[in-house]
Order: sequence, then C-alpha cells, then structure tokens
Amino acid sequence: MESGPAIFAGVVFALFGGGLLVWTAVRVRHREPVAHGVSPVASATLATVAAVIALILGTWCFTRV
Repeated sequence: MESGPAIFAGVVFALFGGGLLVWTAVRVRHREPVAHGVSPVASATLATVAAVIALILGTWCFTRV
C-alpha cells in the first residue's frame, strides 16, 4: 500500500531529471544559452547537477518500493 507514493515520486523525479538533462544537452550542443543573463558554463553546470540529483532521487525512491 505504501509503494504507490514511492513509485509516483520516483517517476516524477526520473522524468524531470531525464527531461532536464536532455534539454540542457540540446541547448549546449546548439550553443544556445541555458539561462539568460548567466554565464553559459555556470548555468549548464547547475542544470546538469540538478538533473543528476533528480535522477538519483528517483532511483532512491524506486529502491524503497
């Protein structure tokens, strides 16, 4: 009964992390800014770190099932 919220949270984190990682990679590959008004390296690094953390949290949620 308690595995439902863990599965939902894992899916949300995994989709967000994967989507953010793909979006960041496409923006960097096309040499477009990830965030306006911020250093391109800093914004790409911060977005990548946030995506990896979300993917790690999604994986952690799936291990709690």
